[in-house]
Amino acid sequence: MNTDLESGMLLAGAVADQFDSCDCCDVVIYPPFLYLQAVDSVIDQSMVSLGAQDIWHAPNGAFTGEISADMLKEIGVTSVLIGHSERRHVLGESEVLIAMKMKTSLAGGFQTVLCVGETLEERESGNTLSVVLGQVTSGLEGVGASQMESVVIAYEPVWAIGTGKTASPEDAQTVHKEIRECVRGMYDEIVADTLRIQYGGSVKPDNAAELFACPDIDGALVGGASLSADSFNAIVAASCKS
Repeated sequence: MNTDLESGMLLAGAVADQFDSCDCCDVVIYPPFLYLQAVDSVIDQSMVSLGAQDIWHAPNGAFTGEISADMLKEIGVTSVLIGHSERRHVLGESEVLIAMKMKTSLAGGFQTVLCVGETLEERESGNTLSVVLGQVTSGLEGVGASQMESVVIAYEPVWAIGTGKTASPEDAQTVHKEIRECVRGMYDEIVADTLRIQYGGSVKPDNAAELFACPDIDGALVGGASLSADSFNAIVAASCKS
């Protein structure tokens, strides 16, 4: 819930201008719902794709304040975040609701980013993998192997979001590898090996390259650093060099 209309459009334009011919990675930006259409008008001729921060699982009806798949599709959205940490821990979304949203997003033809991650308390209790892999398993329940081409998993340790703390590359790699192995067990080698797993949690230009060098980290879900075009573009540039 950042930017206003003018600053959001300027920020999107500065990203689109930098990567108007980017073919080394995929770049998606996720503005607030209110600015999606305006931002789309800025980036629609660029290589940058438009994403939504959330989706509702019903196609229509009396769900005041919610946004359907058809509404998002109509204004150019191609990617959707599901189960972001604030949706889980601030707004109280359950695993059941997140799984329903996953199915809706995939059925709507969107690239669907399943966000998973543990709190500080869960980490300090030694429960990182049980929590994260439980969220992966729950979120992918009922998702077919053919649909996994449209799935991205973003590991975002809650304790590292907006705090300036970052999981070490070694710690992040360990969790990413376990996520991939979990998916391998749920599906097969091909699905696991082609799955994109992103790291999110205080990713910055000065730590991006080291994170991207890890074999199971395929990209970043960027938070605070995305509010500056210079810092966001530097992270994208680091991914192109990895």
